[in-house]
Amino acid sequence: MTKYKLLKNDYKQLPDGTKVYRIQATKSFGSVKKGEKGGYLESKDNLSGSGDAWVCGNAQVYGNAWVSGNAWVCGDARVYDKAWVAGNAWVAGNAWVSGNARVYGEAQVYDGAWVYDNAWVYGGARVYGDTQVHDGAWVYGDARVYDKAWVSGKAWVAGNAQVYGEARVSGNAWVSGNAQVYGNAWVYGGARVYGEAQVYDGAWVYGDAWVCGGARVYGIMSCTQSPINIIIPQLYPITITQERKNQNYIAVGCVVHTKKEWLKKWRSIAKKHKVSTKGIKNILTAIKLLAK
Repeated sequence: MTKYKLLKNDYKQLPDGTKVYRIQATKSFGSVKKGEKGGYLESKDNLSGSGDAWVCGNAQVYGNAWVSGNAWVCGDARVYDKAWVAGNAWVAGNAWVSGNARVYGEAQVYDGAWVYDNAWVYGGARVYGDTQVHDGAWVYGDARVYDKAWVSGKAWVAGNAQVYGEARVSGNAWVSGNAQVYGNAWVYGGARVYGEAQVYDGAWVYGDAWVCGGARVYGIMSCTQSPINIIIPQLYPITITQERKNQNYIAVGCVVHTKKEWLKKWRSIAKKHKVSTKGIKNILTAIKLLAK
């Protein structure tokens, strides 16, 4: 016996004319009790009759979409086209999953997020807060994408990485490790941001640039070359950057100056930031080597 039935007298008609029918459990399974009403399906081809998968609340699953395993689709969520939600995944709130997208593993998509156009969200990833993941992008591991961020165009966000605050990651870019991209920053093209690196405050990282270690790229800075980061003995990350008017800048940790300013004002910079004479000389040596 299947675990649920369609209630043909309890349905909604979508704007395109599709009818979706409320479901009711015909037996107890998982945390669902026999007789409990759930969300809406177009047909029994939308929800597996085995496992503990369920559609609840006002959620709707239709088209060629499929929910299976122990996955749940709840709240006002929509899963449609050829999308799949499987494993122990959870889609809730006002989230939409569509267009050959995949959400599986322990992944969660909720709070107005959209996952569509061949995007995959899996592992322990979380996508939420009016965010979009689309166009073949992958978000996986324990990554977090939220707060109106977009990940698109075959980009990867993995590991413990976080993308948020209206940031954009696109093209073939990768953000991984414990990296963070936020505050309207853009990472795109073939760029790589990883380790403990952070890109924020409207900065751009693109082309073949790599931002790694503990590097910070922010504000007016943009990075286009590879590699752009080294770590000197005192563990200051040095980043070669380029301002949008083609003025070269060099960031040492979070301190940003032009090469000329570094070489001319190094004593006052060292005093202000309490860097030893030995430390500042090591920094200057690295700057001279990197910025030839």
